[in-house]
Amino acid sequence: MKIRVGFGFDVHRLVEGRELWLGGIRLEHEMGLLGHSDADVLIHAICDALLGAANMRDIGYHFPDTAGEFKNIDSKVLLKKTVDLILTKGYKVSNIDATVCAERPKLKAHIPEMQQTLARVMGVDADDVSIKATTTEKLGFTGREEGISAYATVLVEKL
Repeated sequence: MKIRVGFGFDVHRLVEGRELWLGGIRLEHEMGLLGHSDADVLIHAICDALLGAANMRDIGYHFPDTAGEFKNIDSKVLLKKTVDLILTKGYKVSNIDATVCAERPKLKAHIPEMQQTLARVMGVDADDVSIKATTTEKLGFTGREEGISAYATVLVEKL
């Protein structure tokens, strides 16, 4: 069996007047993430990791922020398209390990729903989607609540 590992990272600024989408679900918060799409940093990091594992460049290459068709798009659509893209090279998702860095909102209670949602989109078991949450102990842009970042590592298998 041939396996490959990929790593992804994304960051978006928090702003007023936007909904907050993380891990494919909408969270109640006074600010949301700024971006061309719904700015779901967790999904974007996973997409980059999957594309990297398949040696298919990055999310901006496939879904550029200059393309009107992706304006305000649900990132779950981008994730599904990414899974379909890696399939064209003969790869399938084996597992995901991701971390979200945010001071607020607290994410612990939302992680099971995120796992279920992402697993459904990618066609894997929820047990294959690990999501962790952390803060930066009030340090840096995340600590000042100026933005949220996410990291993802994935394992893909050749079919």
